[in-house]
Amino acid sequence: MVNTKKIPCVVFGASGYAGVELAKMIVSHPIFTLEALFVSEHSSDANKLLSDLYPKYKGLLDFPLVPGGKTNLEALTSSLSSVDKGLVFLATPHEFSHDIAYSLSAKNITVLDLSGGFRLQDPELYPQYYGFSHKYADKLNTIPYGLPEWNAHNLKDQALISLPGCYPTASQMAIKPLVKHNLLTENCVPVINAISGVSGAGRKAALGTSFCELSLKPYNLFVHRHAPEICQEVGRKVIFTPHVANFERGILATIVMQVKDGVTLEQITTAFESQYADKPFIRLRSEPPHINDVAYTPFCDLYWQLDGTDLIVISAIDNVLKGASSQAIQCANIICDLHEGLGLLPSAQTQGAV
Repeated sequence: MVNTKKIPCVVFGASGYAGVELAKMIVSHPIFTLEALFVSEHSSDANKLLSDLYPKYKGLLDFPLVPGGKTNLEALTSSLSSVDKGLVFLATPHEFSHDIAYSLSAKNITVLDLSGGFRLQDPELYPQYYGFSHKYADKLNTIPYGLPEWNAHNLKDQALISLPGCYPTASQMAIKPLVKHNLLTENCVPVINAISGVSGAGRKAALGTSFCELSLKPYNLFVHRHAPEICQEVGRKVIFTPHVANFERGILATIVMQVKDGVTLEQITTAFESQYADKPFIRLRSEPPHINDVAYTPFCDLYWQLDGTDLIVISAIDNVLKGASSQAIQCANIICDLHEGLGLLPSAQTQGAV
C-alpha cells in the first residue's frame, strides 16, 4: 500500500544553496508538501520570493521568504503541532540552529538540523570549534546522528535529528566499514585529504572563494570543525586536511589507512559490500570516481586500492546534496516510514511506504 497522506514541511535558511535544494526536492516529492520558507528576521532576502533570488526557478519556487521573527515562529509551531506529522529543516548557521531547534521540536514536529549545532557529543568542544557554549549539554548524547546508511534504526520517533557535515559524510562512508570489520591496525590514524567546491562556503560572496581569485588551497589545518566530528563517529583519531578549489559542486576525499598484516583486498571488498549492498545511495566503483560523476546527484561513490598494508579509499559526493539536503530528505523519508529514495530516485517513486 502506498502512503498518500501529505506531510507538511518547512525550510529555514531557504535562500542558501542547501535551502533552495531542499525546497526544490520537497515541491517535487509525492508525499511532502512545502508549507513555508523562512530566513532570519533581519535578512535582506526577507519577503522576497525564492525565485527572485534564483530566477531559473520562476514558476517552480515562487514562495515568499518569511522573516523568522517570534510571532511568525509561534504561528508556525502552532500550525504544525495541529497535524499528525510535520517536518522542519534547518539549513541555518550553527548557533541559530542551537538556539531555535528545541523551541520548534514541539508535539508532532520533527526537526532535521543540517548545521553543526548538535553534532558533537562533547559540549566542551563547542566553544573551540563553533564559537559558542552549548546550553543543551545534557542532551547532546541523546540526539540521533543522521547518517542514514549507518543510523537509520535510530531516526524514528525523534524530535530532533542532527545531520552530518559534508566532509564527515564522505569520510565516514570510506572509513566505518573498515573499523566495523576490524581491518585497520590498532594505531592507524586515517589521513584524509579532501577537496570541496566553492559552494561549501555558502552563498554569500567572499574574496577567498571567488572563482577569479581561487585555484586550490588547503585551509583550517588541524582546526577544522569537521575533524572532531569525524573522530567521534569513526572512533579514532584522524588527520584531516580540507581544501577548496575553483569548481562549483562536490567533494573528493582521498583517505590513506594501514590495514593489519594479512588483510586481503577480498576482505576489504567484503567489508564494503556487506555494509552497502542494499544502500541505494552508495555506489561501489571499479575505478576512481571523478567529481563530475557525483555532482548534482544524491550518491556517494567509493573506490579502494591496496598495496601491501597500505590502503587508499576514495570517496566522492555532492557536498550540497549527499553532504546536506538530499541526505536530509533521505532521513525524512525514513522518519516517515517511506522508502528512503522517495523523491530522490526514480526507482523509489512507486514504492511509497516501506
